[in-house]
Amino acid sequence: MKARRKEEGRWAWRLTGFVTICVYIFMFAPIVATVILSFNASMFGGFPMTGFSLQWYAKLMTNEQVLAAFRTSLWIALLTAAVTTAIGVVTAFALVRFEFPGKQALSTLVILPALVPETILGVGLLVLIKAVDQPRTMVLLVLGHILLAVPYVVLIAQARMVGIRRVYEEAALSLGASRLSSFREITLPLLIPAVVGGALLAFTISFDNTSASLFWRPAGVETMPTQILSMLKISISPEINALGTVMILVTVGIPLLGGLILQSLTRLKRRGEPKEEAR
Repeated sequence: MKARRKEEGRWAWRLTGFVTICVYIFMFAPIVATVILSFNASMFGGFPMTGFSLQWYAKLMTNEQVLAAFRTSLWIALLTAAVTTAIGVVTAFALVRFEFPGKQALSTLVILPALVPETILGVGLLVLIKAVDQPRTMVLLVLGHILLAVPYVVLIAQARMVGIRRVYEEAALSLGASRLSSFREITLPLLIPAVVGGALLAFTISFDNTSASLFWRPAGVETMPTQILSMLKISISPEINALGTVMILVTVGIPLLGGLILQSLTRLKRRGEPKEEAR
């Protein structure tokens, strides 16, 4: 009986591993194909490849529409990351360190945009904009990106704040420091890993956003994702594959860079901490 159960367990693990591999192949095979086909010398974006070429990346560098969309996405993402990080850190500090009426309601309200599908949120805000006869502007587009990114920054900052002992701030306050000085000199340096991680995540969310940008962007304005969609309406060419590869590098490279930065900061912090004397 034990041998039979052991054999059944082995087959269950094998089946689980097989299904997992199939899921990963299903998820990442299109990405790998996009990257490979971006180097295809042929003008047709498909297999078999006729040769290796970088001409499609060169065409991207001379495509003014793509460059304009890249600049638009870049400054929107940078502004979103800056504003979202500031709001998220302050909100997380208030939710962790203070007790006030409506705290639970505020916490739920802040996290709510992450729970609602982007398409539903985009349509809802678009209907609201139309109802109040408000034209779509760049300001509303940036505010929409900030709305979508704030919950993730708050969650990251909250997780870090919970791990910071309150005694450090209390010691600074007992020595005469103001609450603002205590936050700037004590709490904020300890929050740096969460600040960096939240900023990079907010940048990635904004830069790669598609559904919300489709609903909220002003007429004639394209971001990188919407530019890719508009190019796909015409044809599928290696130029689109090259543009998709650039998007993959940005959206995957930014979180990886954030992870490396966080690891480096954590190691530096551990090296700088004085060793506790053995009691």
